[in-house]
Amino acid sequence: MTDYIEAPPATKLADLSNATGNAPAVVENLDYERILNARSEPQNWLTYYGAYDGHRCSPLDAINTDNVHRLAPAWVFQFGSYGMHAGASTYAFEAAPIVVDGVMFLSGWDGWVWALDAKTGQELWQYKHAIPFDVSLCCGNVNRGVAVAHGKVFVATLNAHVLALDATTGECLWDTVHGDVRAAESATVAPLVVKDKVIVGSSGGEFGVRGHLDAYHVETGERMWRCYTIPKPGEPGSETWPADSPAWTRGGGNTWITGTYDPELNLLYWGTGNPAPDFDGEVRPGDNLYTDSVIAVDADTGEIRWHYQCTPHDLWDYDSNMECILFEQDDRKLLAHFDKNGYFFVLDRTDGSLVRVTPFSDRITWGEITPDGDAKPQIFPDQEGVPVHFWPGPAGAKEWCHAAYNPDTHMFYVPVQDVGSTVTRRRREFKESIPYWGASVTVDSQDMAGQVKAIDAATSEEVWRWSHHVPISSSVLTTAGGLVFCGTPTGEFNAMDARTGELLWTFQTGSGHHSSPTTFMVDGRQCIAVPVGWGAWVEGFAPGMMGGPHGDALFVFALPE
Repeated sequence: MTDYIEAPPATKLADLSNATGNAPAVVENLDYERILNARSEPQNWLTYYGAYDGHRCSPLDAINTDNVHRLAPAWVFQFGSYGMHAGASTYAFEAAPIVVDGVMFLSGWDGWVWALDAKTGQELWQYKHAIPFDVSLCCGNVNRGVAVAHGKVFVATLNAHVLALDATTGECLWDTVHGDVRAAESATVAPLVVKDKVIVGSSGGEFGVRGHLDAYHVETGERMWRCYTIPKPGEPGSETWPADSPAWTRGGGNTWITGTYDPELNLLYWGTGNPAPDFDGEVRPGDNLYTDSVIAVDADTGEIRWHYQCTPHDLWDYDSNMECILFEQDDRKLLAHFDKNGYFFVLDRTDGSLVRVTPFSDRITWGEITPDGDAKPQIFPDQEGVPVHFWPGPAGAKEWCHAAYNPDTHMFYVPVQDVGSTVTRRRREFKESIPYWGASVTVDSQDMAGQVKAIDAATSEEVWRWSHHVPISSSVLTTAGGLVFCGTPTGEFNAMDARTGELLWTFQTGSGHHSSPTTFMVDGRQCIAVPVGWGAWVEGFAPGMMGGPHGDALFVFALPE
């Protein structure tokens, strides 16, 4: 006779972890005014780039060029995974950790969100959003971070929802549908809180969706406005799309990286993605606005006030989603944008006029952009079945990972990918939720390199570079301590002298870096937080690193006590 053992009762998700169940109520009084003055709270990292201007520069200087060599791990948070996932996942972190008065808020792959004790790494609560297994994803099961304000943690999900969680308990307070997951819309962006709105961009351009940027009310989740990045017939910019086809309805231009904000002008600055299909331009003749553009959007109404297109009629998958860094020079309001096409654009952010454009990549063969901004393509993947090789490849001279600006050195610090690609155009008929690339793509796996480059803000000229044998695919952090931090695909986390580029410290984390480090102070001790994990679209930006060390850890470094 067989003995049967009664199964234990079902256990709550929170009970399976080391979570305490609650976090201190540090977000209750975090409002728009505090985020507006985020730099007056250097101990915190209140929003995605640290402040609305996108500098990714901290005023903290306790860790500096004299003592950074003593930096050591203070704690590590690691979270394994299990079961089935929506799309391929290597459990890679791509987020920028947010820290408010000793509490860290972090998002991960497959719908995970955590609150951690920023001093010890102790998990306070965790939240898991259920993601359907059959979600169509272009470039990995990832999420780039959360926003916090008014007692809430805001996160966008892979199945195109926007959530507000209680920052103290992790309980879901509201859940709003952001896009049509059946049409392959998704969301990987870190939201941005401005006034009473949480701003969220869409993903899914590789499936032929129509990109948009949305604003939701922070208290209710009600959508307050939607800004489509592909104009419909009759709207400004629609003349850049064919009038006799539905190409505009599936034109791409998604807004999948967090924008910046100028409160004096009340303008959001957001980058837009590639047109769809990515490589087949015959089905979409014209410049294809507002793809591959920087757009300035009225924060109250969602109206596009001006635009600047970096790559008209893109045939190379050169999204312009990357950050728009706001800075001033000679009493002029400017915007800096390092584009995938290999060029560095400086714009007047009041009207979008071009101030100067210069190459920042060593190898650019797709074409040339003249000093007056005129794009002159030279290599076209426009013949069916004929392979074409060009630099930079579809991942760009710089992928989504972010540059930084240090107002003390008056330099930008940009992570660079020097890798080419071969594209063979193949006609793809549009079908909902099916990849709509229009080509086969093979990225170089041998002839590649990477750099961190320092660029003079006044002249756009290179000041120094730190070179690596594989592309640099993680964001840069700079501080008032005269430092630049950046990770590598081979696992090192590095600190460099911000003025000279000299390598001052390195630590092998055991996994490639494809995220955004941040810094904070708790109990008078400055810390550097860097999520690691090597996953997502590795074959696109560093195929030579496929099969490299994977991980799912958050490292926090500090000076010995």
